[in-house]
Amino acid sequence: MEDIQTNEKVDVERIASLLHQQRMHKPAMLRLSAKDRIERIKRIKKAMFDYREEIQDAMYKDFKKPPVEVDMTEIYVIINEANDAISNIKKWMRPQRVPTPINMLGTSGKIKYEAKGNILIIAPWNFPINLVFGPLVSAIAAGNTAIIKPSEFTPHTSTLVEKIIDDIFNKNEVAVINGGVETSTELLKKRFDHIFFTGSPKVGKIVMKAAAAHLTSVTLELGGKSPTIIDKSANIKQAAKKITVGKFINSGQVCISHDYIFVHRSKSEVFVKAFKENITSIYGKDASTSDSYTRIVNRGNAKRLASLIDEVKEKAGDKITYGGDYDIENCYVSPTVILNPDNDLRVMQEEIFGPIIPIIEYDDIDEVISYINKGEIPLAMYLFSNSSTTIQKIRDYTNSGSLNINETIIHFNNSKLPFGGNSNSGMGKAHGYFGFKAFSHEKGILQQHLPFSAIDLVMPPYTKASKFWADIFLKYF
Repeated sequence: MEDIQTNEKVDVERIASLLHQQRMHKPAMLRLSAKDRIERIKRIKKAMFDYREEIQDAMYKDFKKPPVEVDMTEIYVIINEANDAISNIKKWMRPQRVPTPINMLGTSGKIKYEAKGNILIIAPWNFPINLVFGPLVSAIAAGNTAIIKPSEFTPHTSTLVEKIIDDIFNKNEVAVINGGVETSTELLKKRFDHIFFTGSPKVGKIVMKAAAAHLTSVTLELGGKSPTIIDKSANIKQAAKKITVGKFINSGQVCISHDYIFVHRSKSEVFVKAFKENITSIYGKDASTSDSYTRIVNRGNAKRLASLIDEVKEKAGDKITYGGDYDIENCYVSPTVILNPDNDLRVMQEEIFGPIIPIIEYDDIDEVISYINKGEIPLAMYLFSNSSTTIQKIRDYTNSGSLNINETIIHFNNSKLPFGGNSNSGMGKAHGYFGFKAFSHEKGILQQHLPFSAIDLVMPPYTKASKFWADIFLKYF
């Protein structure tokens, strides 16, 4: 858990060589049958079991992630994604017939899904197995080659990712290129057919700009300040329990983590009390001694989080009602609860991406909706309510990548739902069928079955008859 040093030496020749191999192999990948794709995805699934202990060990070395948390938020997610693809690839690949409009009588139409080709997957550090192999399952399901760039912030896991990929794939199909920012920059200079990036909106803009130079399509899984709302009808005990887990799993280093909480003033005192009791119950009075509490990935990120806490201490120290401790040297930041912070504080303006949670009391749900809508569209939104009126209002009058009602971050594990953001929180979708589509080109195919078609009636040279039939088309078809 040390800060990453720059001045890396980029292996330009290796990058060019691997990309060339994959370009040459692209036609063969395009022809992969469903059986061939399933066989490759089964390799990924098997690797999750074969390398389970090594994955746990690497992630503990990188940021002390508890083994059970690794199992459930990294390995299980990939097994679930793989199982869904294995069960459905044949159906996904099957050309889809589309209805024929009456003005196209005599023709038939289909949509054929074909691989985009050579894919670049740039993965983040917060879930360095999940967010490498998840997109890879979708890319393989769609019949693509892939170059993977893991994060330099988790060196032990990234090295293991390369070992696993080398073990189960030929480099002309899937290859890993480790390195830092300079390596990412070199990769982004190259022409790919699609780029799948997970990270911050700031870096997402850099990726999109680089992709634009080659007219390369992108999937951007970004982040933002995901709000949580607890109204007066909510089950407070359940809300407190679920939000505690959802917020502090992975020490809050989750793109869909609860970033701030609105709680109805009449329920504020009981919620805050239950919330703090849950934190202590799970992580103890001192989370630094807990075997269930992940560390911050490096000192740089710990220092950033500490600066958010220090600003609150300096300007409104009495508003920190729980925690507020940190140890930058050991990459530790305690679970920290801030009650009613001023809106101009950085903790209310920046995506926190750590174990700090502001709680804001409110009286009118319309004021909450107005506040949320003034900001960027969040990647996720959470509502705890048993009021059909409140649920409908939040569902219909706000925008978010996803909406979770009376539940926390587990929507990520439902491969039947599209996962992704909107605008500043991302573009494109992932998981299951939606991931398959992200890495596929939807090719429209029209076939004429008759020796003539209605369009022949208005072909040049234009005559009175042409005008007559044009009038008929405009009025009736």
